Amino acid sequence: MKSTFDVHLRRWSVLAAATATLFLGALPALSAKSDSDKVAPPELTLDNRPVNREGSLPRSFAPVVRKVSHAVVQVTTATRQKMQMAPGMGDPFGWFFGDPEGRQPRGQAAPHGPRQEGIGSGVVVTRDGYILTNNHVVDGAEEVKVKLSDGREYTAKVIGRDPKTDVAVIKVAATDLEPATIADSDRIEVGDIVFAVGNPFGIGQTVTMGIVSATSRATSNLAFEDFIQTDAAINPGNSGGALVDAEGRLIGVNSAILSRSGGNVGIGFAIPSNLAREVLSALVTDGKVTRGYLGVMPQDITPALARKLDLKESTGAVLTEVTPKSPAAKAGLVSGDVVLEFNGKPVRDARHLRLEVARLQPGKSVPVKIRREGAIQTIKVTLKERPEDLEMSQDKMKPDSDEGTLNGVGVADLTREARREHHIPDSIKGVLVSDVEQDSKAWEADLRPGDVILEINREAVTTAEQAVKLTESPKDKTTLLKVWSHNATRFIVVDETGGK
Repeated sequence: MKSTFDVHLRRWSVLAAATATLFLGALPALSAKSDSDKVAPPELTLDNRPVNREGSLPRSFAPVVRKVSHAVVQVTTATRQKMQMAPGMGDPFGWFFGDPEGRQPRGQAAPHGPRQEGIGSGVVVTRDGYILTNNHVVDGAEEVKVKLSDGREYTAKVIGRDPKTDVAVIKVAATDLEPATIADSDRIEVGDIVFAVGNPFGIGQTVTMGIVSATSRATSNLAFEDFIQTDAAINPGNSGGALVDAEGRLIGVNSAILSRSGGNVGIGFAIPSNLAREVLSALVTDGKVTRGYLGVMPQDITPALARKLDLKESTGAVLTEVTPKSPAAKAGLVSGDVVLEFNGKPVRDARHLRLEVARLQPGKSVPVKIRREGAIQTIKVTLKERPEDLEMSQDKMKPDSDEGTLNGVGVADLTREARREHHIPDSIKGVLVSDVEQDSKAWEADLRPGDVILEINREAVTTAEQAVKLTESPKDKTTLLKVWSHNATRFIVVDETGGK
């Protein structure tokens, strides 16, 4: 150390014409219902038994499809494009004073623009008309209509939307619907046969078949993702439709595909039925989704980081930051703790920990099993409500670069000018990374100029001179750094065992 090929995720909200994607604006934010306005949770038809995986394939899956086809509906949305009236059009004084007859207030968009329509899908989940669909299907829609499998049509009301999971709930005024039976999505396995039922391109109800390709997938486009991946064909218009198992039970709500062309290539994603059920219940009873808040910044554990932290496996999540006065801080969790279990469930990675925390209600007290300095302990934490404006970093941390270690890295003291230039808060104590050579191991580890090194091999640093000394006579050629950048803290490992 010295001192001084394009892949796209497609979520089709609606279709304008045959294949064009229509992007709509957001509806006003939902407000929570008062206690007097709350309604009872929807009565769902559940079947939590695991799918029967014994026996040979049948000659026909028609009996399976018949169990769910009546519950899958076509969702049609409509909105009008707003057109701004330019100065000089119509009444010459209207731009300044508004329409004298009250038809066009000053500076407002003209009410009459081209009508735009879109098509998606939905799944009936109660006899009295509650329907699950995607948030992006109804987002911005001024009118939502539902066409049942028997041809009946209804105007639907949007009960609630949750952009963080892409789940929405709509309702039609009916009392005699046949709802889908909902299975326990936690019991599905890779290789299970599945069917996607929806209305691709608006041509009518269509069924495609595939298998569960993977579980617990993330696309990094939503705050809370735990997708089922399938190779069953999903195309525009399938959004909000049903993913069902070999028993004809709902295990997911189709949401997106991964594609270069925009068409199906066998990589589709569905929201698990368990997650959709939780959001459904919250939107119906409270008008919004209330999530638990722990107050930590978790990071995935790479093999290199596991070795540096003396961990036998690369599972769990290391806490890079604990928010002061948060539930985690009050319970005694500290930066560097490795979360192994949360609420009795093994933690796979940082995303899994965030998801499990968010799925719990504020006020719930849960056990958190951690590893700290080689010792295993369990700490009880009482969750609070997640702030609405909380931005949760989901950056992917890459494995982690003269003489000694951190070769090709330049550091400098944190001066007032440096803080101002790099927007570094006064509360951050460390040394500024002034330079990183692009062919160095540190660069490969994602260390960049403007980052602030807080710790080197678990020892806090406050001056450039101290940082240099800590890298001069290392025990080995791997260095564990705690780094602050872009308002987030993370651990990286710079491994120079193979040289620069």
